[in-house]
Amino acid sequence: MAEFIKIYNDNPNPKEIEKVVKVLQKGGLVIYPTDTVYGLGCDITSTKALEKIAKIKGVKLEKANFSFICNDLSHLSDYVKQIDTATYKILKRALPGPYTFILPGSNSLPKVFKKRKTVGIRIPDNNIARAIVEALGNPIVSTSIHDEDEVLEYTTDPELIFEKWQKQVDLVVDGGFGDNYASTVIDLTTDEPEVIREGKGSLDIL
Repeated sequence: MAEFIKIYNDNPNPKEIEKVVKVLQKGGLVIYPTDTVYGLGCDITSTKALEKIAKIKGVKLEKANFSFICNDLSHLSDYVKQIDTATYKILKRALPGPYTFILPGSNSLPKVFKKRKTVGIRIPDNNIARAIVEALGNPIVSTSIHDEDEVLEYTTDPELIFEKWQKQVDLVVDGGFGDNYASTVIDLTTDEPEVIREGKGSLDIL
């Protein structure tokens, strides 16, 4: 059964963050808060864990649209091809924030993502998520947790999330109530930014 850990967004406790990191390093799956909905994530370097998430989501790993959660823009050059100044300015304006940016993938992507032309990058405005990534030292690959109940597209209550997911994941972080709006997804791989999904993030940044 999964662990259930309370972490406060205002001041994430390093000891608790370390517990989450240890689970990720062992190839475990973690549910954690972001600035939008709760995410299901694993260490980007663990192929086994990535395969588990793909299986839970019912998708083929190489076709899955997972986001890479980073703690700042410094990770970008590892996973993204050189981007122009205009694109960088949009990222600087918007991040950290409730956005997923689709950017051209670089050749140094982990093996399972090698065939991908693009990657989705997220830097959430949430101290817990960013502290986990920072302590881990590389991005978390993440996907939203959907709820089957159509009225509530995303589960927002950590205790209910734990109840539902405790047999499928290794750890659930209780970071308080989540949002039920997903991130705004913007494709920056073409000449003009293209909004793929309008979510919590305002479009004023474009």
